[in-house]
Amino acid sequence: MRHRHPVDTGGAPPRQPLFELRDVTVRFGGLTALSAVSLTALPREVHGVIGPNGAGKTTLFNVCCGFVRPDSGEIRVRGEPVSHPRPHRLASLGIARTLQGLGLFRGLTVLENVMVGADRFRRSGFLSALLGLRRSTADERALRARSEAVLRELGIHDHATASPEALPYPVRKRVALARALVSEPELLLLDEPASGLGHEDMDELGDLVRTLSDRMAVVLVDHHMDLVMSVCDRITVLDFGKVIASGPPEEIATDPAVVAAYLGEEARA
Repeated sequence: MRHRHPVDTGGAPPRQPLFELRDVTVRFGGLTALSAVSLTALPREVHGVIGPNGAGKTTLFNVCCGFVRPDSGEIRVRGEPVSHPRPHRLASLGIARTLQGLGLFRGLTVLENVMVGADRFRRSGFLSALLGLRRSTADERALRARSEAVLRELGIHDHATASPEALPYPVRKRVALARALVSEPELLLLDEPASGLGHEDMDELGDLVRTLSDRMAVVLVDHHMDLVMSVCDRITVLDFGKVIASGPPEEIATDPAVVAAYLGEEARA
């Protein structure tokens, strides 16, 4: 895997966060799933989120995606408060995400699935498409070309006309990633991207994430420690809904609170 980005020196101006959670708390009935959790995504940085089972990782990801509304705290995009970033507005905010469940559409080809993600670049409306007007036709060609370029980047263009359900699982994972990337996000949210992958596929994923971080911020939620430690610039560790550590991988790996949390998970297993 490629090396992580070098730490900024004192001579470089500080980078402004693309996305922030500030003291976010989420409650489900009497259960506090997140308690005053903060997280910052910086440009050209991979920020990992880890923690034992039940630590609150999925809830945090769902807050970032707009699936869960916090009970308190603040969400900021490029420094501006956002009351609740609803899922259908993510693309307009420059945010894309992949989910554990892939969410690919049956009945559509690989290329058509990816073109769905490019919809924010569509200039013609529904009526133009329905009537087959010239502007709509040009739009369709542009979206197709944009989507094909992303499929080539991810090495899966040969599958463009295939049905996703007929493809191996690692290829379907790349199709879901292509659909997110075609919107050209500034921030990419990845939920368990390594789930179901073998060792070789995971190494390729790590290389790909590092390549992507040259042009966007990435927030990566995953339980594969080898992947997280090798690709992330910073890591936030959750346990029982609270942040117990945050920093570069080399600090996280030896943090006593992190070691205790994972040892506790083994004891509970």
